[in-house]
Amino acid sequence: MSALERAWYKPRSWALALLPLSYLFRAVAARRRAYLQHRFQAKPFAVPVVVVGNIAVGGTGKTPLIIRLVHSLQAEGLRPGIVSRGYGGQPSKQPRQVSADSAAQEFGDEPVLIARETNCPVVVDSDRVAAVEFLLDEFAVDVVLSDDGLQHYRMHRDLEIAVLDARRGLGNGQCLPAGPLREPPARLADVDFIVCNGVVESGSTFLPGAASANIINMSLQPTFFRHLRSGQRVPANNWTGPRSVHAVAGIGNPERFSTTLSVLGLEPQLHSFADHHSFTPTDLEFADDLPLVMTSKDAVKCEAFAPDNAWVLEVAADLDPSLAQAIKGLLV
Repeated sequence: MSALERAWYKPRSWALALLPLSYLFRAVAARRRAYLQHRFQAKPFAVPVVVVGNIAVGGTGKTPLIIRLVHSLQAEGLRPGIVSRGYGGQPSKQPRQVSADSAAQEFGDEPVLIARETNCPVVVDSDRVAAVEFLLDEFAVDVVLSDDGLQHYRMHRDLEIAVLDARRGLGNGQCLPAGPLREPPARLADVDFIVCNGVVESGSTFLPGAASANIINMSLQPTFFRHLRSGQRVPANNWTGPRSVHAVAGIGNPERFSTTLSVLGLEPQLHSFADHHSFTPTDLEFADDLPLVMTSKDAVKCEAFAPDNAWVLEVAADLDPSLAQAIKGLLV
């Protein structure tokens, strides 16, 4: 985490000196939203579109949530499809389908992970409208889930889900660059559901102005450790290797990953990288033989060169079924 990002999560810090730029950012964002919604929001697609996004930069747990929602919808006999920007992959001028064996370096780590875990159609394009249209032209789907895209107002949406990290909350509550927010806290009052990833800490600036939304709690539960090369699985609560491990995380909130390992009884030495970091073999080289543990999102980028002592901590979202039922209700 950079010095600026650390400053965002302090009530008072030097980042507040950037408030004039934040006010300008908010004004531009509000005008953009008003214009795009007025022009495009009344142009629905043939099937409902559900946006799973956030108003704060950094990781909040969107990908595990989408995977859980897809599994729940599939269990109901529905055929969901996914669209994503494909952040971290190679830009393309046209929509592209992502498969389980696609390269994360080309299509982005999150879309590849979702394709592997859900076995449903996944399409990437920076223009999500084009992605949705391609998805509907090529596949028989009942509902579209958009991985991120809360601020992609050219795309009509029938339901909005904002995912927030309970531990970090909204930081200092300010918009970029003085704070971590893409839109002001009041934006949460407009979404249909707020998914709270974790337990809200006392004194958190978490949900100001969001009383009109339905708040659903979510937790990410560790399921098992998977050996990256062999595929061997060990239950998360039955780790028999050394307690001291190298924790490698190129995600929005690496500290959350480290905390999870500590709760499991391990002693992680955290090696943080930027979100969507493009890993190289040297990133995974250490001066000892301790096990290396990484997230599943990072693992899809490291399979070709990860050392033999590399493990992946798999997690699953524990979520109230009412959210999937609300999505199903769009189809009635």
